[in-house]
Amino acid sequence: MTEMTSEQRLAYEAAAFRRLTEHLRNRTDVQNIDMMNLTGFCRNCLSNWFQEAANADGNALTKEEARAEIYGMPYDEWREKHQTPANQAQLDAFSAQKPDHK
Repeated sequence: MTEMTSEQRLAYEAAAFRRLTEHLRNRTDVQNIDMMNLTGFCRNCLSNWFQEAANADGNALTKEEARAEIYGMPYDEWREKHQTPANQAQLDAFSAQKPDHK
């Protein structure tokens, strides 16, 4: 593997994260429950991790602010525009995996 500095690694990780969040903002057809069922994380998880990192660095970011960073808009607005009701199969799959989710 090519050697990289810690600064380069941080820059690459940040670029990958920005690309992931942009991808998720464009893929509004992908519902959070489907992401949870397939991958064990969703946009809300990313926003929680973002908030935790900010708070650990002394930046008192609220849950709503963190979600807006990930969703690209206020969470309630995103839900109104893009979230669809979960069907029974999605809910059953989520319930089966929920104990593994922290």
